[in-house]
Amino acid sequence: MTTGIQPRRTLCEAPGVNERFVSVSAVEALERHQIGIYLGGLAAGAAVGLAWSGTSHPLEVSIYPVLGALLYATFLQVPFTKIAAAFRDTRFLVSVLVLNFMIVPLVVAALTVFVPLSQAVLLGVLLTLLTPCIDYVIVFSGLAGGDGQRLIAASPLLMLAQMIALPVLLWLFVGSELADIVEVGPFLEAFGVLIVLPLALAWATEALAARHRAGQVITGAMTAAMVPLMAATLFVVVGSQVPKLEGRFDEVVTVVPIYAGFLVVMAVLGVGAARVAGLETRRARALVFSGATRNSLVVLPLALALPAAYAITPAIVVTQTLVELVGMLVYIRLVPRLVPATPDGASIEANDR
Repeated sequence: MTTGIQPRRTLCEAPGVNERFVSVSAVEALERHQIGIYLGGLAAGAAVGLAWSGTSHPLEVSIYPVLGALLYATFLQVPFTKIAAAFRDTRFLVSVLVLNFMIVPLVVAALTVFVPLSQAVLLGVLLTLLTPCIDYVIVFSGLAGGDGQRLIAASPLLMLAQMIALPVLLWLFVGSELADIVEVGPFLEAFGVLIVLPLALAWATEALAARHRAGQVITGAMTAAMVPLMAATLFVVVGSQVPKLEGRFDEVVTVVPIYAGFLVVMAVLGVGAARVAGLETRRARALVFSGATRNSLVVLPLALALPAAYAITPAIVVTQTLVELVGMLVYIRLVPRLVPATPDGASIEANDR
């Protein structure tokens, strides 16, 4: 039984890519040192954000373009035929929905019930932890050997389900006063910019690569750019959000244990859910990441639109983003050990027998 990270598609294995278009050794070097590069991106973003708070807005504006480019590069490594097949995997899709909308709310209730939080702080926690991620979860899961095409197929369902479920869950947690703050705009914008557009471009590039050398060159270049794009994403997200915490550290520090605890608990419950569902390794790892990653970048506009009495809420949302990004670097190494590789087609439960 192996416990190492299942390698994602390398340059040589990417559809339509030939070694002569990009230096394979350079790509392999980036992949070998990717964790250090990502930590460098986080640290650089924090340093820039703390030293030059005026960079917050331009960096924030660049989040969607940079993240969209990262997802485009990711989607290029997933052939269209595999994504189409993933839509028929009802076992995985049901598992994702149950984990995110039945189990996660219970975990959130358990993590917050005994912690004295003001309503504004609690609302920030709820906005983030009750909404599953639909964007960079695909990338982080892929880095840990998770099934990216299943997560791509699940994204429309997760977006629709959280738009419906979030008002209901907020009503249950904080009452009817704030349950109607949820607007569909940020969710639809994120889905269009971060899922539909990059996916359409990837499919067009895949078709071009099958007929023309230009498509192969583009695919090779984007594959080589995967690690730098992830580092750039971490840099712009952290650099844009850190200045927003200025003067609020005493308040936001109270929620850090909640966010960290959520990541710990969901790693265990995600593995358990995968066992119950009988998922094989790659789908099981994808399920763990789906249960742990949250949609903070998408719900941040909702927090920013709140009344003045809730001025702290956006900072609480931003704090979750920062805790999660650090947690994902741990997950990349941890999840392949919690969900070790199994024989082809075997579930992780069967492998333990």
